Amino acid sequence: MSNSFRVVIPVRYASSRLPGKPLLTFQHKPIIEHVYENACASHAESVLIATDDERIAEVARKFNADVCMTSSEHMSGTDRITEAVTLQGWPDDQVIVNLQGDEPQMPAANIRQVAELMQQHQSASIATLCHRIETIQEYDDPNVVKVTKNAKGRALYFSRSSLPYIRDVNVKVLKENEVFRHVGIYAYRVHYLKQFIKMPASPLENIEKLEQLRALENGDEIAIDACCENPGIGVDTMNDYHRLKVSG
Repeated sequence: MSNSFRVVIPVRYASSRLPGKPLLTFQHKPIIEHVYENACASHAESVLIATDDERIAEVARKFNADVCMTSSEHMSGTDRITEAVTLQGWPDDQVIVNLQGDEPQMPAANIRQVAELMQQHQSASIATLCHRIETIQEYDDPNVVKVTKNAKGRALYFSRSSLPYIRDVNVKVLKENEVFRHVGIYAYRVHYLKQFIKMPASPLENIEKLEQLRALENGDEIAIDACCENPGIGVDTMNDYHRLKVSG
């Protein structure tokens, strides 16, 4: 079994909540450059930025990133990655890590971890990561996706609701129980990516607005493990960006 994997970073400019966020500056570099550098440090065979926006491509080329221009019609990063891997002509068994372009603090160790999780679990269609929830605010926040998993390390369900439901929630209960938020990094093989985008959006996916539920509803396995390192702050909103700047 090969340990080789490639990282593809899907990036768009026209985010509904924070347009242009990949180009916002953090520690004197655009966010996308931090993401790219962490991906390169993961010992991936290659790192590719997939975008539909020439502004992002221009910035990426300035720090010598490989860029693949993709359609502006894609509804998700998964669709964009699938076009990129098809254009690259990578084989069906190639492991691909989908690293979001708004995760400037995602450690290289986590990137490698999710690739190795995919390689170790041949029956799984997708691999992903999670991180312990320790605050009530995070547990109650619908923007924080929660996940439950079984004893075999497979995801049971993802939700924006508080999951699992804790009747009398407090910090002590959260610390005593394994309550996880989903960390939006994925690994899959090329052949599954091509299958996945052909599946129609599923009922639960449409309700929760969570693409990974399509896989579960179709009976596919998602291997999941707790991050080996803190994944840091992802930037979805201006508030996230302010928290990122303070953390740095």
